Amino acid sequence: MSVTKRVSSSSQPRTASHPSFFLPFPDEILQTLTPAMAPAAAAGAVKSDDEDDYEEYIPVSKRRAMEADRLRHQRLSKPAAPSSAGSPASLPPPPPQPTTTPAAAPDTLAPSAKPSLLVTSTQLKRAAPEVTATEQLIQQEKEMIENLADRKSLMSVRELAKGITYTEPLRTGWKPPLRLRRMPRAKADELRRKWHILVEGDEIPPPAREFRDLRFPEPVLRMLREKGIVQPTPIQVQGLPVVLSGRDMIGIAFTGSGKTLVFVLPLIMVALQEEMLMPIVPGEGPFGMIICPSRELAKQTYDVIEMFLTPLKQAGFPEIRPLLCIGGIDMRTQLEVVKKGVHIVVATPGRLKDLLAKKKMNLDNCRYLTLDEADRLVDLGFEDDIREVFDHFKAQRQTLLFSATMPKKIQNFAKSALVMPVIVNVGRAGAANLDVIQEVEYVKEDARIIYLLECLQKTPPPVLIFCENKVDVDYIHEYLLLKGVEAVAIHGGKDQEERQNAIEFFKNGTKDVLVATDVASKGLDFPDIQHVINYDMPAEIENYVHRIGRTGRCGKTGIATTFINKNQTETTLLDLKHLLKEAKQRIPPVLAELVDPLEDAEAIAKESGVKGCAFCGGLGHRLADCPKLEHQKSVAIAGSRRDYYGGGGYRGEI
Repeated sequence: MSVTKRVSSSSQPRTASHPSFFLPFPDEILQTLTPAMAPAAAAGAVKSDDEDDYEEYIPVSKRRAMEADRLRHQRLSKPAAPSSAGSPASLPPPPPQPTTTPAAAPDTLAPSAKPSLLVTSTQLKRAAPEVTATEQLIQQEKEMIENLADRKSLMSVRELAKGITYTEPLRTGWKPPLRLRRMPRAKADELRRKWHILVEGDEIPPPAREFRDLRFPEPVLRMLREKGIVQPTPIQVQGLPVVLSGRDMIGIAFTGSGKTLVFVLPLIMVALQEEMLMPIVPGEGPFGMIICPSRELAKQTYDVIEMFLTPLKQAGFPEIRPLLCIGGIDMRTQLEVVKKGVHIVVATPGRLKDLLAKKKMNLDNCRYLTLDEADRLVDLGFEDDIREVFDHFKAQRQTLLFSATMPKKIQNFAKSALVMPVIVNVGRAGAANLDVIQEVEYVKEDARIIYLLECLQKTPPPVLIFCENKVDVDYIHEYLLLKGVEAVAIHGGKDQEERQNAIEFFKNGTKDVLVATDVASKGLDFPDIQHVINYDMPAEIENYVHRIGRTGRCGKTGIATTFINKNQTETTLLDLKHLLKEAKQRIPPVLAELVDPLEDAEAIAKESGVKGCAFCGGLGHRLADCPKLEHQKSVAIAGSRRDYYGGGGYRGEI
């Protein structure tokens, strides 16, 4: 065996001051070596003693190899099962091992008895209970919803800063008749089941089947009869007692179900009571407010309020002054009403925020707030404006939220602004009106304008045509005028006077066709419309539900024709397919051929408690594949980049 001699750089023999580098093998180590290695190691040790105290240095790698060889022989020394016939000859038995285990030297790198991380991970996965794909999907959605729930509560800055929380709802002087108060809970539940009303909350007032049970003044009841409203609709049966009793409420019902009266009539009663107790003074008010996402919807709600205030004034009740606070109208006319004292305000967020910021109006006495089409108002577009409006409230208020489409995620977020809310739901949130016959046609993009003329002949006028963008609205409007069709058009690019005139001409029958963007799809009431045509399929299924909801109102039957083509995404078409299936409508072959990834949608909905997407309400996808959520994330990322790089000007100033 070759021996390597180490010589120090000073050519002096190494002294005992450095003993750790050249120690001979101890007897215990020699005993553990194999017969082949022991003589060489012993010879090396003797030789190192004889030659001027020089010691053989065995590299660490060789020592590791020797130790590994020892361990291998130790494993082979254990008794093995007898080999089968034809197996190779067994190895010769290793030498007997010592009974005592030597202490491990510092240089000995024996493998640890602790299993590796890979082995531990594999064992844990095997020991864990099996998780199905459905359970994994539900767990993933829960985590995503928790991340989305990190948004700040929908409360004023003052309330958040001071930690103000209200635990009791506002109390009013209204009480239902004695026979309603004594109604057994079982009978109330039976009535709700009969009217397909779902309620959530504590201390829910009993439903009222007659308007006279709600103790409205006689002029109000007379006006209802004149308008042909004899019996309350399901949302009114339960919603009116809840609102009149002062409770916060989330009202969800399909389009054309009479949601407007649920918050308009109690607001008139609040204003009337305040005026009779203490007359309003100039510059004071309002006592209640309704916020709408569009000018047209605000104007329509304002007209409904005036319709009931006129007979009240004629009957000798105190004068109630409402205010229409929307953009596109001269602010001076609005300020004149405010200076006299205003009881009720119907507003859009932009103009309302402007008046409050300029201190032209205050909300010191406002105790009643309604958000119509609330899912739009608390969504990404209007959320900041609504928060600014909330900052001007000085005390607790009764808050009401109404919409036909309100996904679970929006409901949970909106609850942060409510106190002991009562949720009144008539049908599934986001479901289509069952009084609408939905027809879906596959039409090539260049053939849509020609096929549009054929569809106009399905029903007599009036007909409403929806488009996704302003360019298509102007193009269709011009094309129909060239073909001799009496048509008008509205979209966000037109001024307020032109938009208002178009709606008036369409409502009174002067014009037969109205071409519009989605600005006319939410809340507007056209009772005589029998046919709605979707020139294109909207990207969000919520907008589709609102569009077709312009027909089939108040129990009448309507038709909705929708053009689809290859421009629509598969997710949108799957949402449409599931919506048609839910409403028991005919599914065209182009939709029936789509591969549905949610074949077990019912099982997933039963396990998670949420049907479809919790963010947008679409039935054809789950939260992880929501296109609206992805769009919102991209908008938020783009906004953060714009904030980081500044808005232009000197040092980022706008």
